[in-house]
Order: sequence, then C-alpha cells, then structure tokens
Amino acid sequence: MPSEKILQQKKAEVEKLNGKIVNAQSFVLADYRGLTVEQDTKLRKAMREAGIEYRVYKNSIISFAVKDTPYSELTKYLEGPTAIAISENDPVAPSKLLVQFAKDYEKLEIKAGMVEGKVIDLAGVEELAKTPSREELLGRLIGSLQSSLYGLAIALNAIAEKQEQAQEA
Repeated sequence: MPSEKILQQKKAEVEKLNGKIVNAQSFVLADYRGLTVEQDTKLRKAMREAGIEYRVYKNSIISFAVKDTPYSELTKYLEGPTAIAISENDPVAPSKLLVQFAKDYEKLEIKAGMVEGKVIDLAGVEELAKTPSREELLGRLIGSLQSSLYGLAIALNAIAEKQEQAQEA
C-alpha cells in the first residue's frame, strides 16, 4: 500500500494535470515507444518552441485527470506509454506538430485528442493538423488586405491622373 505522502503527491499531480486539460485549447495523446533519444529530443524542442507542454504521464494519472470532465471517453485510448501535448493558446499546434513528427518517425503513434472541448480520434487529429495555424490565417488576411489596398491605390491614382489630364486640356 502506497504511503500517505505518495498518495498526496499523486493527487496533486492529477489536480495539476486536470487544471491544464480543462484550460487547454487542445491536447493530443500519443504513444512515443520506439523513438530514439535524438528523435524525442527534437520533438520536445519543437514542442517547447511552439509553446506546447509535452510530457509523459502514467495512464492512471491521465485517467483520473479526465475522470469528471467531458473528456472521460479518452480513457479507452490509455494503453501503453502515453505522452500528452497540451496547448493553452493554439488549438491547432499540437496536432500539426505531432502529425508531422508521426510522418517523419513511424514509431510515434497518435492516439486521440481534444480540440475546443470536443474529443477527437486519430482521423480528427489528422484533419485538424491540415487546418492553417492562426499565424498562417493572419498572414493570408494581411496579404489579402494588402492586395486590395494596392488595387485601390492604383484605381485612385488612375482617377487622379485622369482629372489632371482633364484640367490641363
């Protein structure tokens, strides 16, 4: 039987993970078995740089953390080693990164995830990964606005030139 101190540590870990899960925009569960140390290091570095928390948890900790949440159905995916990638800000980033790494490293297996309150399976995670990131969408919007403004500037310039020519005549 575990000591009271160990039980308290586990309860604290469950509560901490529960808080992260409840406040997350998205998270993805993955099986990392078979990754080399170098591959795992690259994955962790990419996650850190993207502002994603990536950590390995015992399945029992994850199970207790999702128990009384809308994500309790994720317990069926908790077999084998499980890592979780959590993003509080970007709903697309964990899926994008893990799907890309899963393509590069066949040993990495995506299990399931959650985005904006909805549990998604592997197909859902892969579909979400195809969604442009917030930065990409903002870039497209700015590009679109710039091209519209450029067109407006050309039109206004042409009108001004016509008026100048009419005044000279």
